[in-house]
Amino acid sequence: MQKKRVLVVGGGSAGWMAAAYLNAALNRKGQKAVDICLVESPDIPRISVGEATIPSIRHLLSVMGIDEIEFMKATDASFKQSIKYVNWLQKDDHAYYHPFSRNRVFPLDHSGPDWLKSDRSIPFMETASVQPGICEMGLAPKMLEKWDFGPPLSYAYHMNAQKFADYLRDLSAERGVTHILENVVEVEMKENGHIAAVKTRDGKRLEADLFIDCTGFAAILIEKNLKIGFEDCSQWLLCDRAVTMHVPYEHHYPGYVRPYTTATALSAGWVWEIPLSSLKSVGYVHSSQFISKDEAERELRAFEGAYTDGLSARFIDFRVGRRKKAWVANCVAIGLSGGFIEPLESTGLYLSDLAAVMLAEHFPFGDDWEPLAMRFNRIMSNRFYEILDFINMHYCLTRRTGTEFWREVGRPERVVPRLQAKLDFWKIKPPSGQDFEDPFFPGQSGKNQRADSHGGDMRAAIDTAGLWNHESYECILYGMDFMSDYYREQYGEDRPPAVVPKHVSARLRAAPHKLPRHDVWLKEMVGMSEYQGPANPGSVWG
Repeated sequence: MQKKRVLVVGGGSAGWMAAAYLNAALNRKGQKAVDICLVESPDIPRISVGEATIPSIRHLLSVMGIDEIEFMKATDASFKQSIKYVNWLQKDDHAYYHPFSRNRVFPLDHSGPDWLKSDRSIPFMETASVQPGICEMGLAPKMLEKWDFGPPLSYAYHMNAQKFADYLRDLSAERGVTHILENVVEVEMKENGHIAAVKTRDGKRLEADLFIDCTGFAAILIEKNLKIGFEDCSQWLLCDRAVTMHVPYEHHYPGYVRPYTTATALSAGWVWEIPLSSLKSVGYVHSSQFISKDEAERELRAFEGAYTDGLSARFIDFRVGRRKKAWVANCVAIGLSGGFIEPLESTGLYLSDLAAVMLAEHFPFGDDWEPLAMRFNRIMSNRFYEILDFINMHYCLTRRTGTEFWREVGRPERVVPRLQAKLDFWKIKPPSGQDFEDPFFPGQSGKNQRADSHGGDMRAAIDTAGLWNHESYECILYGMDFMSDYYREQYGEDRPPAVVPKHVSARLRAAPHKLPRHDVWLKEMVGMSEYQGPANPGSVWG
């Protein structure tokens, strides 16, 4: 079989994740089945922000054969065990966690329904997982010695996205991926609608069998040449801009490194706090319809503190939506060229990760590409809408009404209809695993989609819980005090107290004796520098 030629157009995290993963997954055991080349512009500035990930990133690194410690050193990485949501329900410092590990009760887990009927005096996830408590104590998810602390704790990473791309670039080049630094100025098409080659400013003509568009929002191949449209989803998620800032620890170090991402609601959106081993990345994701650039930057600086004076801020515009077809002809869009959803659940890199994994699984070694493209597009479409539902849920359950932005996101017409069908069903019975066996709920539209809206696939997208199951939904629903009025009316004010199970409380008591502080682990294992912080930072995780 003749080797296939793959050309990745565009670098950054998406481009190098695609190149590195395809090379590792397809060119195995010394056999080179695919020639991979990546061409990127030396002139386009990269978006350098701290990036939070989800546990799937560990599969990506494993397939590439990347050592965790080496990776963390190269990317200024730290651990992430959860997302902590602050002020999403109301502007009263209310907070809840969405952790990666959960303590399940066998054979039947009634922790969710039991908590719903309780007085809710303890946040739900603190009764179902040790990780909120471990996060509050600022502990790492790994020991310095051999692990002997029961079931492993699931985790992901915070990292410098630009350094991650550079790390994968160097690794890929060592392993046989060709790297060309030139500007693509022309795309040459075939009569059958496929791409024949791209041409660079310096006169190179780069041919390939398969082209991967990683040119970001510019979408040079998939949109400008193949004319594949973009489905705008901004009616469900109103934020369209972010102002970002790096706070180097040499400039300000709080005395700790939180082992979780924080998402705090502000007047017209929310702020991420992503702590790396060398700095903290902050960014205010907001709606330009409800706040100006100057106002957004002032609000971010006021939120973070006076020590941000003199630090530069950067604005990033984005649009929420998806390409109607991610794979068309011999071109696959990965990363921002394929779509974007605001990173409230740290899915920015995940969609690039998923696309690379799916493309390797559906790689067109033969001549019949259409079935592979159809399945690839279907899977990516389903997962996009799953993420859309889940992120939309954070907004539609809010009780905030203090600003025009929060009043607007709470309107019924801002709720994704499929999500509304789920919420209506879960008012009748609590979420359970079988809800995703056949994810069609009463009240959901049974009409086929318009063929031109979803790349010719007229079937409605389905939520297969490929990313978030009923337990994840419980976390957000109950963190946002779902159905509180109903249960108060049904069971009265004198409800039993919420209880932390003995196996959870026992493990939490043991945690400080087993797990090091996050910053201590980073200093011992990946060489995090010593920074001058408060003499006694104390318990300041809130």
